[in-house]
Amino acid sequence: MKNGDDKRFEEIFVLLYSAAKWGILSLLAGLIVGGAASIFLHLLEGSVTFVGGLPPFWRILLLPLGLLASAFLIKTFAPEAHGHGTEKVIEAVHYKQGYIPLKVVPVKLAATITTLASGGSAGKEGPCAQIGGGLMSWLAGLLRLDVEDRKKLVVCGISAGFSAVFGTPISGAVFGVEVLYIGQMLYDVLLPSFISGIIARIVATSFGIPGLAGRIIPISLEWKVILLSVMAGIFFGFVSIMHIEMLNYTESRFKKLDMSWWKKPLFGGFLLLAMALTLGTRYLGLGMDTVYEALSGSSVPLFAFFIKSLAMAITLSCGGSGGVLTPTFFVGATAGATFARLTGSDPILLSVMGFTAVLAGAANTPITASIMAMEIMGPQATPLAAIACVLSFVVSGHRSIYPTQVLARPKSKVFEIPPYSGEQAFYKVKILSSKIFLSRYIRALRIKQKNK
Repeated sequence: MKNGDDKRFEEIFVLLYSAAKWGILSLLAGLIVGGAASIFLHLLEGSVTFVGGLPPFWRILLLPLGLLASAFLIKTFAPEAHGHGTEKVIEAVHYKQGYIPLKVVPVKLAATITTLASGGSAGKEGPCAQIGGGLMSWLAGLLRLDVEDRKKLVVCGISAGFSAVFGTPISGAVFGVEVLYIGQMLYDVLLPSFISGIIARIVATSFGIPGLAGRIIPISLEWKVILLSVMAGIFFGFVSIMHIEMLNYTESRFKKLDMSWWKKPLFGGFLLLAMALTLGTRYLGLGMDTVYEALSGSSVPLFAFFIKSLAMAITLSCGGSGGVLTPTFFVGATAGATFARLTGSDPILLSVMGFTAVLAGAANTPITASIMAMEIMGPQATPLAAIACVLSFVVSGHRSIYPTQVLARPKSKVFEIPPYSGEQAFYKVKILSSKIFLSRYIRALRIKQKNK
């Protein structure tokens, strides 16, 4: 009996030691990443303001030149900084033992500021995640942590970067542990992610970084509104598929272009200029003004979500640097406004639902998206947004805006994950017809008829 009690106390002591250890490490992560993200966001805002004050001719000229400069910085100084930011951190956790070279931090910062300030259509959260991940990988090396602890600290960097940028510490914390796998969460990193996310947001607030502005939406749960949420979730799932496939297709087309590397960003820049001259400048840059218009119920163009998705795909495929989540929020919010116009529904509710549901479908993070809905619009409308988020997640299938995300568990038992062959298997899951109820029922009837 005494030995049993000793083991229980030993277990409690070890868990308390682990909690204390990660409390300190995640506190450091929140302070460092929150500060670094705040510096990045202030530099980005200052650069965008400076470029906005230039004569129109120079602003037009800067777009292709800015994309060229971004591609040059990454190719010359840190090829590891290529990509969408968060995606590269996920790749580092899964395939590089959490190691991210420190040189990625300044190069990613400079390349992203250059892309966004010149008018490239990308996001700011991916660079913050990669900057945070790079700093945490460096800190892990400095503290001589083992591989598993380094991975956990890098995940804290993802959560802290997300939280600092968007001002949603709870969903930011969950995002870091949910985005790594489809169908699996790392619960042992949950406490450190929460601490780092909350501390990073406190630091960002002290630097004057605003969070996402939302409004409480009073909604009564009625069958009509629930049915609308179901329809909206299916619609947002298809929008998520469009958004993912747009990026994949555009990237593949740019890779097949028979031209020098430096010509691709110039070509992409001129494509974006043609788009801006034809359809307006709302699709360039971060596009948060349009997001807030949609969230406030203002009218936005009917196909704004499609055009923004194309603009983001061109920017990132031709050599620009930036994240994919901010454009995804644009796509979701404006798709919600479009769905509201088509169905005659409340545009504010549908825009917020789209804002979060397309995130759930494109990034395979339904829990993060549902919590974010609560943080943005309060608890009353959250069940409706959660319905839309989960349905969007299901409809989008086994694909992701992050190619290095690992499919740990299929979204239904009728699918089988093939053995890993060096390529991502999001489009190659095998359908097991024997697991489909209707197929089993028909087969059982046939056997019964034969026996007769």
